[in-house]
Amino acid sequence: MAKVVTMGEIMLRLSTGNYQRFLQADEFDVCYGGGEANVAVSLANYGHDAEFVTKVPANPIGDCAVAALRKMNVQTQNIARGGERLGIYFLETGAAMRASNVVYDRAHSSISTAVAEDFDFDKIFDGCDWFHFTGITPAISDAAAELTEAALKAAKAKGVKVSCDLNFRKKLWTSEKAQRVMTNLMKYVDVCIGNEEDAEKVLGFKPGKTDVTSGELELAGYKSIFEQMVEKFNFEYVVSSLRVSHSASDNGWSACIYSRDTKEFYHSREYRISPIIDRVGGGDSFAGGVICGMLDGKDFKAALEFGVAASALKHTIPGDMNIVSRAEVDSLVGGDGSGRVQR
Repeated sequence: MAKVVTMGEIMLRLSTGNYQRFLQADEFDVCYGGGEANVAVSLANYGHDAEFVTKVPANPIGDCAVAALRKMNVQTQNIARGGERLGIYFLETGAAMRASNVVYDRAHSSISTAVAEDFDFDKIFDGCDWFHFTGITPAISDAAAELTEAALKAAKAKGVKVSCDLNFRKKLWTSEKAQRVMTNLMKYVDVCIGNEEDAEKVLGFKPGKTDVTSGELELAGYKSIFEQMVEKFNFEYVVSSLRVSHSASDNGWSACIYSRDTKEFYHSREYRISPIIDRVGGGDSFAGGVICGMLDGKDFKAALEFGVAASALKHTIPGDMNIVSRAEVDSLVGGDGSGRVQR
């Protein structure tokens, strides 16, 4: 199996139970997660040698975050310790026409002040096949953006394949700053992953008449911007998830991909996910599935189908992390979505 490194922030998640509003909650459910950490968990579940790199405080909460990764067979030996605190996010899970709501409490987190000297990137990327990061990490702070570029330079010096999930977060930075920072980082990226909002807010490409709130998806618009993105950044593949939000509990879920070398555009099978148990981490599980498919040597269409199926399953699981096996994903790709009890 391949060696994969992901780098970013792992956070403490505090979520309301039973679809309660924050105002109703007397207690919170606790788990840990974060974009790149979630991808590492997915890849470890599929049998790959997955490692997560970050910085967490040298206190019991930092210990808990590291233990949550180790429980999922993610390697943590190069996690730096220090800084003030672990970032927190509060989640109020939506239902029907009421959207979910996230409140961040992550200022001055350990990773936001981390520097390249906290890590031995030459050691970390030795023998590595794939490096994954998201647009969330450089959005955390200017220092984190510099750290991300240092990691990318080290990865490319070792000949490592690089993927990026653009992951625009308007609560972390503006579209203008995102475009300034991320455009510079794209020269290191081989596989670019995102959705229609990410493409527009992070890189300035808008896919035609697509409006996910009305359920209108113009696939020709995606193909056009994918071609433009490849022309500008020379990505090997551009990948986008396609979410049609009928409500917070009911989504259509599919994806599309464009190959630089073959000039082919492919749209996956669509899943109707209802009821959604937890959509947080859905994009991360999609990225993890696509990366797994490519590492396994699948053609890009089969890799996309694996990613979409993996993410559809994630929507049925509480928490940030996609705790599904390769066999479960393969079964859904093969057409078994019956949900029958396995005895």
